[in-house]
Amino acid sequence: MKVLTDIVVVAGVALFLFVYFGNTAVVSGYSMDNTLTNNDVVLINKFTYAISKIERFDVIVYGTDSGKYVKRIIGMPGERIKIENGKVYIDGKVLRNDIGGDAILSAGVAESEILLGEDEYFVLGDNRNNSEDSRFTTVGNIKRENIIGKAWFEITGITDFGFIE
Repeated sequence: MKVLTDIVVVAGVALFLFVYFGNTAVVSGYSMDNTLTNNDVVLINKFTYAISKIERFDVIVYGTDSGKYVKRIIGMPGERIKIENGKVYIDGKVLRNDIGGDAILSAGVAESEILLGEDEYFVLGDNRNNSEDSRFTTVGNIKRENIIGKAWFEITGITDFGFIE
């Protein structure tokens, strides 16, 4: 009986780990360069946002009818987002410590100020000038219910793996 109990416990722990930490997404394209690149595989932590809040600059995976996408959280619920002169403004102030280094060439819909709803996030790819993200109507603001989890670990190859910052 003890062996059966041990097997059930181990299987339960393994299932928990797989469901909450073992789901994957494949990066399609170069929108997350230099953090992640085309065909990189990331592990998705689906548990972290059940016990903690989404934070600015988190790399998240969200889902749509057409698949899973990997982007970085820039704007938080209730904030006003605008892109002007190649820079991101949040509530009228320039975003500091921005991951994307290049000036943004296309502000898209963020050329006019965007007010995020109470469950909406504004996401950008790290490669700002080669990313389809919240600036474009094809993506728009990401609702909390569409966020699958946090991309936390890259497992692309034998020598190319590690935590995502």
